[in-house]
Amino acid sequence: MTMPAATTTRQLSVLDDGAALSFTANGRTIATYTYKPTDDQYESPRPFFHPLTTLEGDEVTISRPWDHVWHKGLSWALPNVGKHNFWGGATYTRATEYANLDNNGAMTHQAFAAVKETEAGITASESLAWTSQDGEPVIAENRRFSIQLLDGDGTEGAYAILFESEISNISGEVITIGSPTTEGRDNAGYGGLFWRGPRSFTGGEFRSPEGTGGDEFMGTRSPWIAFTGKHDDTCRSSTILFTEDGANPGAPTQWFARSSMFACLGSAPFFSREVPLEEGSPLTYRYAVVVADGAVDGTRAAALAGAAQQALESWA
Repeated sequence: MTMPAATTTRQLSVLDDGAALSFTANGRTIATYTYKPTDDQYESPRPFFHPLTTLEGDEVTISRPWDHVWHKGLSWALPNVGKHNFWGGATYTRATEYANLDNNGAMTHQAFAAVKETEAGITASESLAWTSQDGEPVIAENRRFSIQLLDGDGTEGAYAILFESEISNISGEVITIGSPTTEGRDNAGYGGLFWRGPRSFTGGEFRSPEGTGGDEFMGTRSPWIAFTGKHDDTCRSSTILFTEDGANPGAPTQWFARSSMFACLGSAPFFSREVPLEEGSPLTYRYAVVVADGAVDGTRAAALAGAAQQALESWA
């Protein structure tokens, strides 16, 4: 019998069971990355992080909620990739509005080039093949992600998931990446690195350098954005914060931010502008997602964002 491989660095360790990587901090599992999902084709099968918990153990993701079963914790998902849907569910186009178009593709794990420890944390390098619903090649992706505990004033009780995706067109034709908004649906520019929060987070608070609020943050641009929600049972608060590499195409990104219907937040680099993906000209996007115990004021949020941005800059 082959035993699962394990890697350890500082207070972090990772276990590979052949279908998922589980990351542990100080003896508690804080992040599980399922790289071989068993989802239905309609849900656009793809790797995802779930559950994610804070360092104190509060869960901050939901997967397969009844209202949108294709929402998967934290995942890289794009709804309008040429004629293909790598988000899941119905596709929105100008011609059809929302319709089931039998175009739900899949992002399939090919291999981990490495899962290695560094002084900063644990980094996984992964290759994926994006295929159409009929199994035709569309995109080759090189992906990296890293789990790192944050250091410095204001970062206590927090860790970051650094995420990088390089996507290359292998379809044989130019692909235009957009969103429901680029197809005519107002304020629905989802698609990118997307997080769906627990039910109890509904009605939580967004914060950016511009201040605090709710759904009015939809489609705004800022170097970082945070969301704080409260848990059932423990009645504690937790915070999710997104920031990005300033070198990302189209930066600063627009944020897909929703609080009143359900809690969700994501980078949306194709929110209001279509981006061509040509053969031989890959696109690369880099983000950091912070998971923190407790609520944040402006000072702590800025400290978390600064630490995450510094981690991105030094991530080799």
